[in-house]
Amino acid sequence: MLRKFLIRRIAEKSAPVLPRIPPGQRVFAIGDVHGRLDLLDDLLDQIARENARRGPAQTVLIFLGDLIDRGPDSAAVIERLLTLSTPDWTMRFLLGNHEEVFLSVLAGNYEALKFFNRIGGDATIASYGIRKGDYAADDFYEVMDLLRDAVPDRHVAFLQGFEDQIVIGDYAFVHAGIRPGIPLAAQKAEDLRWIRHEFLKSDSAHEKIIVHGHTVTADVDEHANRIGLDTGAQSNGRLSAMGFEGDQRWVLQSGVPIRAVA
Repeated sequence: MLRKFLIRRIAEKSAPVLPRIPPGQRVFAIGDVHGRLDLLDDLLDQIARENARRGPAQTVLIFLGDLIDRGPDSAAVIERLLTLSTPDWTMRFLLGNHEEVFLSVLAGNYEALKFFNRIGGDATIASYGIRKGDYAADDFYEVMDLLRDAVPDRHVAFLQGFEDQIVIGDYAFVHAGIRPGIPLAAQKAEDLRWIRHEFLKSDSAHEKIIVHGHTVTADVDEHANRIGLDTGAQSNGRLSAMGFEGDQRWVLQSGVPIRAVA
C-alpha cells in the first residue's frame, strides 16, 4: 500500500501543471478584427451559442485590439461593439497599434495621418463616408478636418477607454506581445502595442501565458509561452477566438466549427 501511495504521489508531482482560469469564470479572446463586420457578427453568434451551451459562468470577452483599418467596415465595427449590450457577458478591449495611430490622428497629429493612411487607415477613412473624391489626393490637412468632423465623439471616447493589458488567472492578454525578461507590471505601452520579433523569437517562460494578436498567422499560433490569435481577418478571411475555462481551451473561427485544443 505504501508503495502504491508513493507511486501515485510521484505521478501527481510529475504531471504538468496546466494554465488555468479561476473557477466560475470563462473568457473568450478575439483576434484582430480589422474592419470585418461580417466576420465579427458571425463570430459573436458562435460565442453566444457556445457560452449558452457551456452553462452559467462569469463570462468576459476580450478584444485583443486592431478593430479598425484595412477591412471595409471599421466605423460599423466600432459602432457594433460600442452599442452591443448583453446580460450574458462583459466586454473588455485592448488598444491596438492601429487604434493608437487613429487616436493620434483625431488629436490633430498630421504626421500620424500620413502613416495611418499607409497602414490601412484609408479604409477607415472611407468607412466614415469620406470618399477620395471629397479631397485632393495630397491634401492631408483637408482629410484630417473631414475625418475629425465625421468621427462621432462617442467613438473617440470608446477607443480612449481601451486597456493596455488584462491578466486573468495564468494568462495575460495584450495586443502585440511583451518585452521578454521584463515583469508585466513594468511593460511599456509601446511594446504591448508594437513589439514583434523580440517577443515572437523568445522561447523563455513568461510571467503568464501571453495571449496576443498583431502578427498574422495562417491559423491560431500556440507555443508553450504564448498564443497568437491574429489569423488575418482582412487578408485570409478568418477571424479567430479562443475560449478559456478552468484548464480547458478551445478555438472558434468565423465560418469554421469549434475545435478543442486542450
